Amino acid sequence: MKAFMSRGTIHFLETLEKKNKHIDFYFIASNDGGIAYYENSSKNIFSAGQAFDVLKSVGELSKEGYVVMNHLPISEDSSPAFEYRMKHSDSGIEKMEGFQAWRFLRQEKSSKYVVLTQWKSFADFENWKNSDQFKKAHDSQQAKQPSYFMERPFVISGHMHEKEE
Repeated sequence: MKAFMSRGTIHFLETLEKKNKHIDFYFIASNDGGIAYYENSSKNIFSAGQAFDVLKSVGELSKEGYVVMNHLPISEDSSPAFEYRMKHSDSGIEKMEGFQAWRFLRQEKSSKYVVLTQWKSFADFENWKNSDQFKKAHDSQQAKQPSYFMERPFVISGHMHEKEE
């Protein structure tokens, strides 16, 4: 499966939906602007967007909720080990109250990754961050992370945009 993402104003991104009614878009409003996201097996409709391979998918995305995207630029020689660990880890995230979806994405033709999580609310995400499961999942990664990263990782978060009807 493929995933596609593009940035812009929510108003502009919503015009894409009108032109591409066959695509099920998810719109995220962040403090950085708008993001349009969709998944399928067809080609990228964005002229300035990014294409990803979906390496692992848990749960179903919703048009409502809170989204956190960790952008991870991994060194090329560390990519196979990083992918293996991410695909086979059991963080227990799907058992957390408010969990909706988790995606492990690799940007096409690069070793840049996005870990996307979706929650019913910001409070549910905060509960996850403060949980023992989170600490366990991330403590085991801390010793290995510095050698993986080529650049500084960054996070984009926001709420699903509710369309005005």
